[in-house]
Amino acid sequence: MNGTAIVMNLSKRLKDLLTAKETLVMPDAYDAMSARIIEQAGFKAVQCSGYSFSVAACKRHEIDIGLEENVAITAKIVEAVSVPVMADGEDGFGDVAQIPNTIERYVRVGAAGINLEDQVLDRAPGTRIIDSGLMQEKIRAARSAAKAAGNPDLVINGRTDALKALHTKEEGLQEAIRRGNLYLEAGADLVFVTAVSTLEEVRELVKAIHGPLSVAAGLAYNLNAFSINDLTELGVARVSLPSIAISATIKALLESTGALKSGVFTSLIAKKCLCSPQDIGRLIGA
Repeated sequence: MNGTAIVMNLSKRLKDLLTAKETLVMPDAYDAMSARIIEQAGFKAVQCSGYSFSVAACKRHEIDIGLEENVAITAKIVEAVSVPVMADGEDGFGDVAQIPNTIERYVRVGAAGINLEDQVLDRAPGTRIIDSGLMQEKIRAARSAAKAAGNPDLVINGRTDALKALHTKEEGLQEAIRRGNLYLEAGADLVFVTAVSTLEEVRELVKAIHGPLSVAAGLAYNLNAFSINDLTELGVARVSLPSIAISATIKALLESTGALKSGVFTSLIAKKCLCSPQDIGRLIGA
C-alpha cells in the first residue's frame, strides 16, 4: 500500500470513528512522545494542538507557531503513531487563496484530518470571528484542495469560536449553531464548538446541529461542569482534550525538578516521579 493509500485509509478510519455510536475521545498531542503515549494508552486517534505546540516551544502566542513549524511537528506526530492524526490547521494560515497550499502540506505529511477555525488568529486581546460566508469559502476550498492533493476523504473539522465572540452566551450559542450547520453544508465533516461550559449548552448543540458535534473538555472553565461520560451520554461525536497532555507534563516536571533541590533522590522515589527503563523501552519500541 503506497503512502497516499495509507493516508486515505486513515482518513476513512477517522470518519468511521466519528460516525460510530461510540464517542471518539481525542487527547491532544504536542510532540511525537506525547502522541505515542496517547496511542499506547488505547486511544483510537490523536489530535494535534497548536496551543500545546506553542506552550512546548515557550512561545507567548499560538500564532507564533507558523505553518512551517506546525506542519513539521505534525509530521513527527504522524510518524510516531499508527492511528489517525488530526492536524490543527488554525485559521488555514491565511485567506482563501492560501488554503490549497495549507491543505496540501498536511496531506503530504499524512494527516488524516484537519481543524479549520473561524477565529481571527492574531495577538489582539479578545476573540473575533470572520464572516461565516468567508469561512464557508475556506471549507469549500479545503475540500477541493484535499481532493486535488490525493485525499478526498480528508476529515475537515469546522471550528467556530462564536460562543465566546458575541456579547452574550445565548447570542453566541445561537450563532454557533447557525455557523455549524453552514459549515456542514460547505463540506465540513463535523463541527467543533469551542468555549462550551455547561451541559445545557451541549444538549442544545447536539439537538440543533445537523451533523457530528465536537466539544472540548478538561479545561479550566468546564473541568467541573461535565465529564467525558456526560458528553458520551448526550451523543457528542468527538471529545477533544486540548491541554491535558501538556499540562500534565509541565506539572510532572515542576514536581520532579523541585524534588531534586533536596540533593537526594528519596523525594523522587517517594513521589514516583520517574518511569522505569522498561516503560521508556515500551514507549520507543526498544
